[in-house]
Amino acid sequence: MKHAGPYALDQLEPLLAQLRGFGGMVEKKRGVFYRKSQAFLHFHEDPQGLFADLREATGADFERFDVTAAAGRERLLAAAASRLRA
Repeated sequence: MKHAGPYALDQLEPLLAQLRGFGGMVEKKRGVFYRKSQAFLHFHEDPQGLFADLREATGADFERFDVTAAAGRERLLAAAASRLRA
């Protein structure tokens, strides 16, 4: 699964705009967010759709979210907000 390119990120722009409003993370490159010095959130694309990898609460691994549809985007936003508060 490859990292999301410009066209895929264009499709995710409303989601990216919401994520940019969250405190506690920095977008170092379009669609690639860091928390402190550690990668926190990034996006992938493949023929099955668009996906986000969000660092797990333990900090050890990433959890994958299907963000092709609105329901998955809402789940990602909720999980990211929760992990940033922790």
